[in-house]
Amino acid sequence: MDTRPDFAAAARLAAIIDSSFDAIISKDLNSVITSWNIAAQRMFGYTPEEAVGRSILMLIPQHLRSEETDIISRIRNGERVESYDTTRLRKDGSTIYVSITVSPIKDADGSIIGASKIARDISQTRESEQRIRLLLREVNHRMKNQFAVILSIIRESSNRALSAKDFEEQVRARIMALSRSHDLLVNSNWSGAGLFELAQEHLSIFANAEQVTLSGPLIMLQPGAVQNLGMAFHELGTNAAKYGALSPRGGHVQLSWEIEEFDDGVRGLTLTWDEQAKGSEPAPPAQASTRRGFGSVVLERVVPIALGGQASVERENGRVRWTLHTHLDRLTMADGGADLGEIIGPMP
Repeated sequence: MDTRPDFAAAARLAAIIDSSFDAIISKDLNSVITSWNIAAQRMFGYTPEEAVGRSILMLIPQHLRSEETDIISRIRNGERVESYDTTRLRKDGSTIYVSITVSPIKDADGSIIGASKIARDISQTRESEQRIRLLLREVNHRMKNQFAVILSIIRESSNRALSAKDFEEQVRARIMALSRSHDLLVNSNWSGAGLFELAQEHLSIFANAEQVTLSGPLIMLQPGAVQNLGMAFHELGTNAAKYGALSPRGGHVQLSWEIEEFDDGVRGLTLTWDEQAKGSEPAPPAQASTRRGFGSVVLERVVPIALGGQASVERENGRVRWTLHTHLDRLTMADGGADLGEIIGPMP
């Protein structure tokens, strides 16, 4: 019987190994590397000359070296080690996530003489999974906060509503406002939203573009600030649509913001809602009722506290002017501001 190797088949196999995107490494039963393909060089940083003849342990972190003992034991028994995820070391000392499969290598007599290892780089997959887990935790946190806000809206709207119909309209409008802010965050993978974009999204339902002027530098808001300012813009817009510049009586709203240096040397933001209705009658407080309105509490207490700033409201001669001063970091840095649900709950 002719036992000479099929050189054509061997050449094809060598070509497949060399062109593989996965690291393909062979080793003997003493864990000494006997072959090393191009992908292994790309993945781990060692050339074939540097790797062949050295122990495979050079790739294994110290705390995981028991894996190699187990692998060699199973290979000696003729077992194939199915794919499992682990970490390995590059030449520069950095860690790489890999999926590894190990199979026995036999000689012509069927005796096991070593092992063939295939390693696939799964670093990007792991990073994607970690990002997804972080995003899901963030979404879970935000959803719990949204539920807290909704419960507070229901409670406070019930306390201040003039009728069942008024209560239903207020709750529906405020939940829809939360939804608009939420949509902006979802579209940005929960990274935040631009201040201009947020204001435009909330005010477009109340007025024509000619009635509202937005001006200020480009500012990317963190998620908490999106929720807080979104609620403020909704309350201001609602009040203006019922009683002020965006009502049938007509008028104009100027929403502007500027970055400035406060007295403590910290960069801050001053945001101003300047609304002028036609006529000289003052606009009633936001969501006016026999008790202090929900909108007034949001504008004067909830939003300033959540964003670590101060706010004031002036009403006279058909004009409403709401001014917010806060540190810029509270608007733009992750976790810069408190969640709306943490502040809105204990309203008086």
